[in-house]
Amino acid sequence: MLKKAASVLDLMKETPLVALKGRAVSQPKAQLWAKLELAMPGQMKDRVALKAIEDAEARGQLKPGGVIAESSSGTMAEGLARVGAVKGYKVIIVTDPRIDIGLLNKLRAFGAQVDVVETYHPTGGWQHSRLVRLREVLHENPGAFWPRQYDSPSNPGAYTETMTHELVNALGPRIAALVGTVGSGGSLTGTAERLKALAPGVRIVAVDAVGSVIFHQPNGPRLQSGHGNSIIAGNINYRVIDEAHWLSDGEVFNACHELARRESIFGGGSSGAAYVVASWLAEQFGPDQHVVALMPDRGDRYCETIYSREYLAKHNLIGVEAAAAPVPIRYGVDVAERWSHAAVPHDGSVPYYAPSVMRSGDLTRALELE
Repeated sequence: MLKKAASVLDLMKETPLVALKGRAVSQPKAQLWAKLELAMPGQMKDRVALKAIEDAEARGQLKPGGVIAESSSGTMAEGLARVGAVKGYKVIIVTDPRIDIGLLNKLRAFGAQVDVVETYHPTGGWQHSRLVRLREVLHENPGAFWPRQYDSPSNPGAYTETMTHELVNALGPRIAALVGTVGSGGSLTGTAERLKALAPGVRIVAVDAVGSVIFHQPNGPRLQSGHGNSIIAGNINYRVIDEAHWLSDGEVFNACHELARRESIFGGGSSGAAYVVASWLAEQFGPDQHVVALMPDRGDRYCETIYSREYLAKHNLIGVEAAAAPVPIRYGVDVAERWSHAAVPHDGSVPYYAPSVMRSGDLTRALELE
């Protein structure tokens, strides 16, 4: 029977699971699946936007006709704009020049106000610059609700019950590994916190970008967006993550092309990155087990970057493909330059040298005090 929805808000859950063949260089033994969060109206962060707004309404923090203000350059912005339009809130998005023109126009179509910052902060990156401007926006709009996607329990909470039960109801407890990219930390760690109880022994595998600081690597230039960060989000629960992988721009971008050719999934960089790692992991488990890759983003935003041959040539990325397996490195010691992996200390400590980085909670508290 055709499912009826009262509004698009009812479509922000129960995304499909699709069986995958895996990369051409891999030989998966376990059942490999893509959890297509990209199939929601506005992709993965729809769950977070809806949960954050509903939680704020329940607390009385957000009232009819209120204002929502957030810093985002991707799908969180779209999710807030979409939910805000349905519920009648004014939405103000503070973003940076990396936002693609398609998303910019989409936000404006939903009625959101978009404020683009222009100055890159040398330490905190674009996230710092956006948060400085966001503080000004909040002062200009007293009583506005700030979802705090990097530090709010609503972010991981959006996945803890719904995502976990969707996976276990479809696949049962024999989920050997869950693979997801990490940016704000909500989707992977929120799902993992509950999944570890329902699927004993599940391996939680995080995928990051070369040049991102999330898993104690030095901050560096990168073209990937949607995952990776120049600050460490407070939502990230290192205790539930077993392993981290890092991929370079070229490896991820070429993986997106392979994902499209082999699986007919037109995904963004985060989807391509998860595809590489999940394909390799599926070689390590038996046919009665499942490996799931969270695929959060569609490729539409990247037609002029990831899917542009001219763009790839300009950045010398044509043919820079991920190998058949990652290089093992020492966590907190070695610098990842290409596909690499390391075990993550479950106590959240850094056992060796690691660069000092800014955490989102420290940054937001500092900005509130200025």
